[in-house]
Amino acid sequence: MVCYKLGESHFLLVLTCLWLWLWWSTRIHVIAAYHSLRPGDTLNSTTELCSENDKYCLGFSQFSSAHNSTYLRIYAKGKGDWNMWIGNRNQPLDMDSAVLSLSHSGVLKIESKDMEPIILYSSTQPSNNTVATLMNTSNFVLQRLQPGGTESTVLWQSFDYPTDKLLPGMKLGVNHKTGRNWSLVSSMGYANPALGAFRLEWEPRRRELLIKQRGQLCWTSGELGKNIGFMHNTHYMIVSNDDESYFTITTLNEELTRWELLKTGQLINRNGDDNVARADMCYGYNTDGGCQKWEDIPFCRNPGDAFELKEVYLNLNLKNFLANSSYSPSDCRDTCWKNCSCDGFTDYYDDGTGCIFVYLNLTEGADFASGGEKFYILVKNTHHKGTKKWIWISILIVAALFSICAFILYLALKKRKLRFEDKNRKEMEINKMEDLATSNRFYDARDPEDEFKKRQDLKVFSYTSVLLASNDFSTENKLGQGGFGPVYKGIQPNGQEVAIKRLSKTSSQGTAEFKNELMLIGELQHMNLVQLLGYCIHGEERILIYEYMHNKSLDFYLFDGTRSKLLDWKKRFNIIEGISQGLLYLHKYSRLKVIHRDLKASNILLDENMNPKISDFGLARMFTRQESTTNTSRIVGTYGYMSPEYAMEGVFSVKSDVYSFGVLLLEIVSGRRNTSFYDGDRFLNLIGHAWELWNEGACLKLIDPSLTESPDLDEVQRCIHIGLLCVEQNANNRPLMSQIISMLSNKNPITLPQRPAFYFGSETFDGIISSTEFCTDSTKAITTSREIESR
Repeated sequence: MVCYKLGESHFLLVLTCLWLWLWWSTRIHVIAAYHSLRPGDTLNSTTELCSENDKYCLGFSQFSSAHNSTYLRIYAKGKGDWNMWIGNRNQPLDMDSAVLSLSHSGVLKIESKDMEPIILYSSTQPSNNTVATLMNTSNFVLQRLQPGGTESTVLWQSFDYPTDKLLPGMKLGVNHKTGRNWSLVSSMGYANPALGAFRLEWEPRRRELLIKQRGQLCWTSGELGKNIGFMHNTHYMIVSNDDESYFTITTLNEELTRWELLKTGQLINRNGDDNVARADMCYGYNTDGGCQKWEDIPFCRNPGDAFELKEVYLNLNLKNFLANSSYSPSDCRDTCWKNCSCDGFTDYYDDGTGCIFVYLNLTEGADFASGGEKFYILVKNTHHKGTKKWIWISILIVAALFSICAFILYLALKKRKLRFEDKNRKEMEINKMEDLATSNRFYDARDPEDEFKKRQDLKVFSYTSVLLASNDFSTENKLGQGGFGPVYKGIQPNGQEVAIKRLSKTSSQGTAEFKNELMLIGELQHMNLVQLLGYCIHGEERILIYEYMHNKSLDFYLFDGTRSKLLDWKKRFNIIEGISQGLLYLHKYSRLKVIHRDLKASNILLDENMNPKISDFGLARMFTRQESTTNTSRIVGTYGYMSPEYAMEGVFSVKSDVYSFGVLLLEIVSGRRNTSFYDGDRFLNLIGHAWELWNEGACLKLIDPSLTESPDLDEVQRCIHIGLLCVEQNANNRPLMSQIISMLSNKNPITLPQRPAFYFGSETFDGIISSTEFCTDSTKAITTSREIESR
């Protein structure tokens, strides 16, 4: 267009010419940039590149509206948005922040918030003279332009990175110079383009197409002899030279041609939906249709059995879900094929991944009708039904005969074993009774090594069940630590809480004490004795399982300034009575007389109602009814609780436990440990301190300050009085447990105490002390008689 007159009459025409020239120049630039990215350009979710022939477009989009996963893809316009290529199939993006950019240095990359950039191309020699163009073949090409713009060098192209589509111009094969391999990989599911289970490759030496399933060759095309040929309505070409060897398809008209490797393993020609390959029909044993053999058929399947897509209504009870997004349909098929109980499968997630399996009695709970769920149902080959039936019958007959023979043998061996064990048990019981009748020694569990294994009233726990109950002996389950070893809380499968006592390999007690406790406490049943539920022996492990005590041990409360406030006098007196009842049972009413030898606050456990239970019988010893005392060269126990005759001479009797009870009684009243009490002026222990307060007429000063509510002072004084009687130096002067219970339960006058053991203070109160000189806050008369009846 030419404007050559500039007169006033032509002013409007000049403006019109100028506007048309500007519009045309801008239009030319927009069209030129419509299918290309130049340095500094970006492409986001609101823009697209389209090829010059307007058949293909490049842009960001989602496969499913249910997910925010966004992908950079090339698709064919007007063909149902066929996907040609995906640039980030394993790394979905955020739609709002996804960007494709070409930098001034020639870097082509995909970016999105909160993820590392996906570098499509980055050169060691940056250049700002690059352009990325979507070609009319749907190939997205990055080129370096030469000066003048007439020639270019290809730096990167999408055809070198195929997804699951083979398009005319794409290659399957290898570049011998760069080592690059071209292959197709199926998608995981319909809406999940991530790498799936199948791969299509070209084998140049044998000149054949291959399909592999997770690396396992499952299908081949056979040798393709011609370099140019026609197969499955598609023209193909084979090229082999020093630079590269590849297979490609061609198009002879404007019709869009593409091969697609489906998630199931099928290779189809989308231009007519012809099947190029049916790797989905390759089960590992069959060799028809190009399938390759790699394993034997499962014994429960027949040759010719196959999965067919059907619509079916199913009972939900027949379904089994495998919610694993890494499972593709082929993985579901393989899993179901190898599981003899599985009759079908389908996708679990809406993107085509995961598995739903159908198990057993399909025909009883299924309704095959149009409109139901789509399942791949296993269709049996009826030609092999008879053979398979007889195979099953034969297997069942052989199995039945074998089971009957094995059961008869088991019964015979068990009967023989029971006879042998019964004979040994009777002999050992006779020997033990003879020993008890003739021996003057105390009885312990160090008799026959396997005696305790024949206990019928204790449960034997497996080591696995102990590990499960204690959470593998975790520190979170640990309740405490004793001389025997650590104690853990456990929960049995039925929900019962238990205490698990594990013998430490460095224990100062050892296996002998383990067997001793197992034998002794298993014989004893009393409400104030902890109950032993069972035991476990596994290699060097020695474990005892007790009932669980919710309130731990007495020392946990008694010697803590804060927790001791939870023990009012009523609870303390109830604990004193309970301990005395438990000791009375051990000394008098159990089958054999039992000396505990380690009575202390940490061995008194408290149940949910704060009732006491005596525990830890590892050091206990049993006497016959005719025995009263014995001695030992092995002094064991806890300092501060051992009687003087036992600590210094090794002599112990029921009066040894009485001494320990007296110490414990004074500790309960005072809230202080006998061994940790210290008077800086007179070097007194708790016993000595209580004795001097008694003699000073101020024994009530011994009361624990944490007893905020006023206790029954008569009961407190009586407990101090009894405690001092129990810790006397002379064992013969100490009361029996039956007498102690009588003293605790009535208000009758009781004997005054004498000098206690381990008292090193000055004695200024010799002789008989009148009732007005010793500790009393009561008007009741207290006898000064030194005699205790029936000692």
